Amino acid sequence: MATLRSFNPLNVAKRKTQDYSSAPREDPDHLEKRTSVESSDFMYPSSSSTQSSRETSETHQPMLRRSSSAQRKASAYTYRAPRRFSRYFAIALGSTLVIFILTLTRLSWSSAKSVQLGLSKPPPKPPAWEEFPFLTRYHGGIRTLTVREHNKPEYPGGEDNLPQAPAAAGAVEEKESMQRREGQLLQPGNKFIPYPDYASDTYKSDYGSVAECYLDVEKSKRPPQLHSYHGIPRGFPDPIMGSYKLLGIRNDVCFERYGRLGPYGYGYSRKLGGSGAGMEGDREGAEAVWSETTEIDYRPVKWMEVQERCAEANRYRFRAKPKGRNHFFQTMAVGGPDQEPPAYTSGGGKELDVTVDETQPSNSTDQLPPKEPRPKKLLPRTAVLIRTWWDYNYDAEDLFFLRALISELSILSGGEYTVHFLIHVKDDNMQIWSDDETYQRVLDNALPNEFKGMGTLWSERQMGLIYGGVEESFYRDLPVHGAYRSTFMPVQYFAHQHPEYDFVWHWEMDIRYTGHFYHLFTQVSEWAKKQPRKGLWERNGRFYVPSEHGSWEDFRQMVRVQTEHGTASKQNIYAKLAAGVDPNNPNEAQERPEKPIWGPHRPEFNDVETDHDVLPPDGLTYAKDDYTWGVGEEADLITFNPLFDPAGTNWILAADVTGYNHTAALPPRRTAIITAARLSRRLLETMHRETALKRHTMFSEMWPGSVALHHGLKAVYAPHPVYIDRRWPPSYLAAIFNNGRNGAAGGARTSVFSDERQHNFLGTTWYYHAGFAGNLWRRWLGYKVDNDGGEEAELAGEGRMCLPAMLLHPVKQVDLIYEHREGE
Repeated sequence: MATLRSFNPLNVAKRKTQDYSSAPREDPDHLEKRTSVESSDFMYPSSSSTQSSRETSETHQPMLRRSSSAQRKASAYTYRAPRRFSRYFAIALGSTLVIFILTLTRLSWSSAKSVQLGLSKPPPKPPAWEEFPFLTRYHGGIRTLTVREHNKPEYPGGEDNLPQAPAAAGAVEEKESMQRREGQLLQPGNKFIPYPDYASDTYKSDYGSVAECYLDVEKSKRPPQLHSYHGIPRGFPDPIMGSYKLLGIRNDVCFERYGRLGPYGYGYSRKLGGSGAGMEGDREGAEAVWSETTEIDYRPVKWMEVQERCAEANRYRFRAKPKGRNHFFQTMAVGGPDQEPPAYTSGGGKELDVTVDETQPSNSTDQLPPKEPRPKKLLPRTAVLIRTWWDYNYDAEDLFFLRALISELSILSGGEYTVHFLIHVKDDNMQIWSDDETYQRVLDNALPNEFKGMGTLWSERQMGLIYGGVEESFYRDLPVHGAYRSTFMPVQYFAHQHPEYDFVWHWEMDIRYTGHFYHLFTQVSEWAKKQPRKGLWERNGRFYVPSEHGSWEDFRQMVRVQTEHGTASKQNIYAKLAAGVDPNNPNEAQERPEKPIWGPHRPEFNDVETDHDVLPPDGLTYAKDDYTWGVGEEADLITFNPLFDPAGTNWILAADVTGYNHTAALPPRRTAIITAARLSRRLLETMHRETALKRHTMFSEMWPGSVALHHGLKAVYAPHPVYIDRRWPPSYLAAIFNNGRNGAAGGARTSVFSDERQHNFLGTTWYYHAGFAGNLWRRWLGYKVDNDGGEEAELAGEGRMCLPAMLLHPVKQVDLIYEHREGE
């Protein structure tokens, strides 16, 4: 124990330390320097107690001392980043994470919104009709004319109806016949005169003699007549919708550009007063247009004076014209409408009751020509309103169209029509209503010189004053009194201010017709007059496809069955099952009959004027009527597209209804796309009173048809010939275009008028955005379209195109090629 007690570890340590004191030591300066660098660069943390012990215990040394090289080697492997770098690195990493999270959140919100709006949908598949081949025989030339009865139309029909290639033996002969030989191949064209035989005793006895009208005061310039060719180009397709035969429009002739537009300045030099356009291309036989009457110089013609002279010379053929209206709200005259002489027509509530003795011709019988008996029948007066605007740029092609309208409808008919321009002044700040000089200046600048004096100005602000109190909803961010939403506001007010007109044709500047305007308007009006009211609204709501529906009688009976019994078509899939329907029989749920429209079809709350509604004859019901009611009655509305029911469709303007009580549902409506139509004075006055007194209105294309529906007026869709550019299977086409409720064009989401389905009209000749219409018109004028056609193709092939009468819309901005004149 004594030995253990005498053992002292400190002494041992000291002795051991002393034994190694002779070992070489590191230079203190170098050690201090290295220690300083390490401590400053690496910032090692150290215990204060340990450090103090090392500093105070001079005898303390490590048992195994490491060499300096080993220490340097260890320091290289234990390197750490400086604090500043670590701090920046942490900030950058944290910022990246925050930005990443925010980006993910934003993308999530954006994706959810895109899904709601349908923006992230994959591009839809091309429409099925884009796979159909193009038809080629629309571009047939006048060197292949054949009579209609012998023609084998390229469409509709099977491949066996395609034009056959000539046999090898006759190939050379046909090639020679296609060569251009002036005056030898073509039979001369004939004048196309659709007017009644004004010189016949029968016509004179009924309507009196027609005084011939001239373009000049000296009565030396007669308005020229159109020329047509007998027959149609070989293989020319038949219309897929509508019918020539049904409406009584001639389909045995065709019109080429010189015979149609040559009388109005096309095809001859500016030196002669022409346009200078149409001097190129195939001109064989074109000179025949001016063989009897020389080329007309239209520069000195004043169409307003020509119309007035013609109307004055034939005034005894028409009903007496009411005297002018004293507008007390404008003139601030003393008294009132009740104190006006009986000859005046009032603007008040008795407007629709104004009658004129139809047995009295205009003014008095002493104005009749000598030795002429009084006419037994007096003709109605009809205005043709052409919609335009104050800064419209009229080119030569527009002038051909306008001259044709005035000459064919007014001058050559002895004043049966009066052509008028309804001019939209788009600047509401233009003071045309407070200063006569401003009004006259704007009016003069709005029309070409030859049409001056034929227009009436209007503005949206004026409509807001006249039809004040109409609720402003800014539907689709557009004003309710604007030209887009309320196209017919100025038309109905024009009719209210001009009681002399029994009918008004509403026409647009971008409509073209390859046939004769008088023939079109007359035949359509006469056909509409013959239509019975029974089932009329149901027929109005469908496209007529003759190759599928057969005769018009077959079509009428088909519509009756579809209406009375319903159809098991897919458009009813979206309808709720009716009460009491067997859920195990899906066809029973889909076959949903409709109640035929008979008389006025008023809104649920009946918040419309009913004083002048047209009711069925007493005791006559839908079931008892043998298609007699309405026959011989003039149509109040004639349209060129079906009057479809927008309810249930995805037509984007179906809900643009203003002023009606639609707490439970929107009022019943009917829509005809494209506002070109004929409207009666009765309909226009009803529209005016509904807007002015009841504060009712709807979107432009929905307003006339809906008013006619509510008040029992006669509306008729005229199934004019419509062509299509591709080989649609007729059954497929009929199913697409009549894909609404119970075989109609509207009334269901599957309607062709739904926004996502209107692309089916792109290849037609008549719709608001039909592409085929403008292309066909330009090819007909001899221009190259999509690298097809043009002057070389005409001269080397079948000659210039020759088209039967057809309506084309829209045709915009046709750039004609003019002759070069010296100095230009």
